[in-house]
Amino acid sequence: MKIVIASDHAGFFLKEKIKDFLQKENHEIIDVGCHSHVSVDYPEYGAKAIEKLLNKEADYGILICGTGIGMSIVANRFKGIRAALCHEPFSAKMARLHNNANVLIMGGRLIGDGMAIEIVKTFLSTDFEGGRHERRINLIEELTDKLK
Repeated sequence: MKIVIASDHAGFFLKEKIKDFLQKENHEIIDVGCHSHVSVDYPEYGAKAIEKLLNKEADYGILICGTGIGMSIVANRFKGIRAALCHEPFSAKMARLHNNANVLIMGGRLIGDGMAIEIVKTFLSTDFEGGRHERRINLIEELTDKLK
C-alpha cells in the first residue's frame, strides 16, 4: 500500500516513528515533510500530502500536527478528502468502516507512539462497509457541490 505522510514540527517525531513502523510492514511511504522539529507552517505540509493523494500517487494519507486539529482543517478543505482525527483505535475503525476516511490525522502532542501505531494498524486494516454509509458519503459530495 502507498501512504503519503506529513507533519509539522510538533508531529515530526511521531511521524518518524509511524514511518518506521509502516516501512517494516512493507508499505511504500511518500514523506512530504517536514524533516525536522524546527517550526514550520502545517498548512503547507498538509496540502502537499493531500495533493499526492488526490493525484492518486498514494492510497491513504497520514497527517500529524500538535493536536491534529490544524491538519484536520487543512485536509477537509479539499473535495474528495475525508480526513478523520483519531486518538484511539475505535475512532480509526469507525472512520474507515462508516466514513470511508482516506486520511488519518493524529495529534503528536496528545498520544504516545504505541497508541499511534495501534491507530494506524486499525485504520489501514479496516475496510469500508458501504451500504447506507456510501449513500451518506455521496450526499456529502452533493451538498458540497451545491454550496459552492
